[in-house]
Amino acid sequence: MKCILIASENAEVLFYWTDPDFLARLHQRFGVHDEGGGEPPALEDSINTLFAPMIISCATLLEKLGDTYTCFAAENGKHLYVLHMFGECLYIAMNGDGSEREDDLRRKLYVLRRLAEAHFGLVTLDSHLIRRELRPVDLEQRAHIWGLFQSLLQTYSQLRQDDQSFAVEAVERLIHPQLCEQCIEFLERQVVQHINSSSERAGHEVVHAFLLVHTKLLAFYSSRNASSLRPADLLTLLLIVQDLYPSAGSKEQPICQPAEGESSLQRLQSSESIPVNSPCPRGSSQVSDDLSVPEEFFTPQASPSQQSTGEFEVSMEEAEQNMWTWEGHDLVRSAVWVDGVESQGEGETNSADIQIAEDSLQALVPPTPDATNPRRIFLDANLKEGYCPMMPHTMHCLPLWPGISLVLLTKGPSSHVALSLYQLLDGFLVLEKKLREGQETGHPWRSQPFLIELRHRMDKFVKKLGGQEPQVRTVCTGTEWETVVALNLFPSTYLEDFPGLVHFIYVDRTAGQMVAPSLDVADNSVSELGKGPLPAFIKEKVWSLVALARSYLQKGYTMLTVRDGDYYCTYFLWFENELGYKLEVTEIPVLSDDSAPIGTLAGDYYRKLIRYYSKSHAGEVVKCYELLTIHLGIVPTEFVIQQASNLARQLWEPTRIPLL
Repeated sequence: MKCILIASENAEVLFYWTDPDFLARLHQRFGVHDEGGGEPPALEDSINTLFAPMIISCATLLEKLGDTYTCFAAENGKHLYVLHMFGECLYIAMNGDGSEREDDLRRKLYVLRRLAEAHFGLVTLDSHLIRRELRPVDLEQRAHIWGLFQSLLQTYSQLRQDDQSFAVEAVERLIHPQLCEQCIEFLERQVVQHINSSSERAGHEVVHAFLLVHTKLLAFYSSRNASSLRPADLLTLLLIVQDLYPSAGSKEQPICQPAEGESSLQRLQSSESIPVNSPCPRGSSQVSDDLSVPEEFFTPQASPSQQSTGEFEVSMEEAEQNMWTWEGHDLVRSAVWVDGVESQGEGETNSADIQIAEDSLQALVPPTPDATNPRRIFLDANLKEGYCPMMPHTMHCLPLWPGISLVLLTKGPSSHVALSLYQLLDGFLVLEKKLREGQETGHPWRSQPFLIELRHRMDKFVKKLGGQEPQVRTVCTGTEWETVVALNLFPSTYLEDFPGLVHFIYVDRTAGQMVAPSLDVADNSVSELGKGPLPAFIKEKVWSLVALARSYLQKGYTMLTVRDGDYYCTYFLWFENELGYKLEVTEIPVLSDDSAPIGTLAGDYYRKLIRYYSKSHAGEVVKCYELLTIHLGIVPTEFVIQQASNLARQLWEPTRIPLL
């Protein structure tokens, strides 16, 4: 029984998400007709009645004491509640089945806040505006907004439960250097340069382009003038793509199966984005149901080899014939993928064989859905002109093949307005703080340095505005902004070089990326652990180790070795300079229990940790790494630690593949 709620200080429901068990509990308590035969209260009213005492007491404590509770248990300890104030909005997460701990619930709240920032941008800085955006007056628009976030939360919960990258909150990379180079060249020449040189792009510029294989990053390309993409933003984009186009036929995404009586078309439309100012979802399009096709038809059962690379080279030549045009603010395909192999010379192949292969391929692989409408998303940007934590971008997602998606991030001609607006708002926040503190009293206000700076920012903002008043209103209110292997199969030399090693996860926290052997528990999948109950058993061990490592890292420990039944589990966190030399270990900050969760998507822990450690290493580029390993229990402890050190050293080079 689970529920997530956003409420205002006066107990108004701004957003909610519940599971079926919680809905049944509400129906049991509030859903019966009264004696007069009246209708049962609406679901939103029932939730408001249930949580109102808690919300009011929390607001009263904040008003009287300036502090409030952040976690408590009820119903004899069976129900766990976690609360957190973001601005003037109260976020509440509840669990009644014992499947989630305090850290899990708090992590969900921070992820929900992160999704709201990515969707609404600077609006989240103002409590009045964010309340209006989360709870529009129009009921259809409200249902769409709530449905969008409910779907994202459900997708995140399932990915965190099943996918290694979301368990450790780092983007998983496909290890295939030659293939990555080919894909990057394709993104640069055939996609980014082609679109940016088009005269029909309406002032928009592609700044980032990347290819995803399910939840794994295959290749990433950024234009020269683009700001670097933060790991948290990249992981957020990956979550959105998985919500739009769930991996078909995979056990990793069971939530994406249509409910009884609900078509896959309806499921896709519930996740698609429309302009916030539209009163209802956009018109539907015909999308084929590809959820019933087994994954084995389009997921190779072996590691990438030289032969598979050659096959992909043919696909790349086909991809070059896929022309792109710009129509308004949307990217559309003007030609379909060319069937056939034109790279082979005449007489080298039999046309009948090619036709049979094409017919077989079309019969086995379902047609991919069309590209979604452009989705407005706000990302962190560090530009020459300054820093903006929520720079507006437009996200275009196109499925190239089941499980393989091309994602483009474009920047519009009015993006600089957001930067100027943020700098202006930041100046007003400084002014508000000084006024509240009562500083600078008794002195001429016009001569104060911060007011001179604020006036300078205002003049700069107005000059950049020009004749773009409608765009300013858009920025201020937020109501107008709108075939490769899916498994990372490592060479068998890892098992030969490290006897007793069962599984590992290697994370580059500076780049926010990780590598690990496949750990898929689906019946039709292939992993180093084979099939049957063993992968599921090891998966449970890995998830437990991740949670245990975070709890000790929160207490200031950077190394952990624990015996778990017949297995040894280890965790290491260390720092290196740019040349790969390890830096001396120092004490790291100890966090309180109610602090932001350790991670990337749910918080900013690792970036703050690197900044903290860099203070004692001025002039050096500090990098942070993590390694989690699981060994058989028969391996002596000293060999486990030595193998972990050798494994980290061996993994250092393969992870330097040209992805970024």
